[in-house]
Parts: sequence; structure tokens; C-alpha cells
Amino acid sequence: MYRLPLPPPQSWRAVTGEGFIARGITFRNTAGPQNHQAVALQSGSDLSVFYRCGFKGYQDTLYVHSQRQFYKECYIYGTVDFIFGNAAVVLQNCMIYARRPMAQQKCTITAQGRTDSNQNTGIVIHNSRVMASSDLRPVLSSFKTFLGRPWKQYSRTVYIQTYLDSLVDPAGWLEWDVNFALNTLYYGEYRNSGPGSSTGGRVKWRGYRVITNPTEASRFSVSNFIAGRSWLPATSVPFTAGI
Repeated sequence: MYRLPLPPPQSWRAVTGEGFIARGITFRNTAGPQNHQAVALQSGSDLSVFYRCGFKGYQDTLYVHSQRQFYKECYIYGTVDFIFGNAAVVLQNCMIYARRPMAQQKCTITAQGRTDSNQNTGIVIHNSRVMASSDLRPVLSSFKTFLGRPWKQYSRTVYIQTYLDSLVDPAGWLEWDVNFALNTLYYGEYRNSGPGSSTGGRVKWRGYRVITNPTEASRFSVSNFIAGRSWLPATSVPFTAGI
């Protein structure tokens, strides 16, 4: 699937520099689904923290562009690729809502953009909840929702101990463009719960895995994946270091 180039960053809110912290702020893009890609926030701030913040949009709501980032007790709304980018990011205790998309569209929660297998980046969703928003719930049978799709060759996304509601399609994950990246991506699920968490009907891609080893899952903890023990205590934002 061809992806249009993103509009210039001055058309949305972006943060850079080290150590940005946001608390209790809602970032909203009101362009609506008909305007396609419409970022609410782009973050390229290293050691950045978002605590009890909201991110509301449709396509491409939250652009986790680069560097190390941590989201705690946030809520994120969107339709297509609405958490995307190539940061090393952990979303912990967050509420993730798929909204009603346009006709013929599918909801894809993540589109991670790792371009090299040596990059220590990825999207980790830990102890969170994935649910349908109030406008999607009445029409769930008309739209499919997936945990993610590979924006780039080495796309990496992991769901850990997260509640997946019935909106999640049994296949779990969606192709980007036929066979692109299916052997080189890393998509993992570890001890998730809820009616959408069954892995029996998941995709059979070489890069997809049901994680059963706690040691493998712990690679994606706050402590190991973003070295959170070394910098998060100074922010006074609560976090769980392990899994």
C-alpha cells in the first residue's frame, strides 16, 4: 500500500530536545478522517515522558518519531497507523481506542518504522487496554482492527500483558504491501488477555512470534528497553521497571 508523504511538521505540534515532560495535556488534531494523515503530536525528544495525556486524531495521531520515550496512563484515539514512528518507546497503563474509520478502511493501531535490524527501536505496549471507541462499537462488524502493520523493513512491535478487546481481528496483524517485511519484522505478543488476545488464528509470518519465555519478554521492559531506571525516577512519574 502506497503511503503519502507526511505534511510539513509545522502543521502539527512537535517536540524536540532532551527531557521533555507533559502532564495532563490533550493533543488533538481536528482534521477528521476525510483528511487522512493528520498528526496530533510528533515527539523526537530523548528521555521524554507523557503522563496522563491524551492524543486524539484519526490517521497518524501519535508520531513517536525517534529517541527514547515513555507514556504512562495516557489515552490515544485513532484509526489508521495511529501510533507510528521509529522511537524506542514504551506505553504503559495506557488506554488505546480505535475509532470509526472511513468506509472501506481498516483500523491499524501501530506502524513501526525500524529500517535496520541493529536499531534498538520499537513500540512496546505494556499492561494497557485496546478497545473500540464509542463511535466504533455499534459498527464493529463493518470494520476490521489490527494490532499493527510493517511501515519499514524491520518493523518491531510488542504487546505485553495487555487487554485486547473483541475488536482485534483474529489474524492480529496486517500486511503493508503483499509480502513486504513479513520475514524481517519482529511482532510479539506475551501473556495478553481479553477476547481479542487468542493467538490461535494469528498470522503465520516468519517474523511473528508468540512469546513464551519471560526472559525474552523482559527485553522489552521499561528497565531494559529504554533504560528507564536510569532517568525516569528524576521525572517523578510512576513506572513499572519490569514486566
